[in-house]
Amino acid sequence: MKTVQISLNSIDKVKSFVNDITKFNYDFDLVSGRYVIDAKSIMGIFSLDLSKPIDLNIHAEENIDEVMNVLKTYLIS
Repeated sequence: MKTVQISLNSIDKVKSFVNDITKFNYDFDLVSGRYVIDAKSIMGIFSLDLSKPIDLNIHAEENIDEVMNVLKTYLIS
C-alpha cells in the first residue's frame, strides 16, 4: 500500500480523478480526518471537505509507477 496526498478542489477535477482511477482494478481509499471513503465513489468524495489536502491510500503492489503517472496532476508535492 502507498499513501500520497492529493488535491480535488473542483468538480471537474473530482470527475476526471474518478474516471482515471476506475481504469485500475486496485482499491483506492480517501482518508480525511476520521472518514475513509472509496475513492471510486463520486458521491463519497463530495461528502468530504475538498478545500483541504486528502490522503489517498493505493492498495496496489505492482504497477505502482503506472498508477502514480496517472495521478500526477492531483498530487501535492
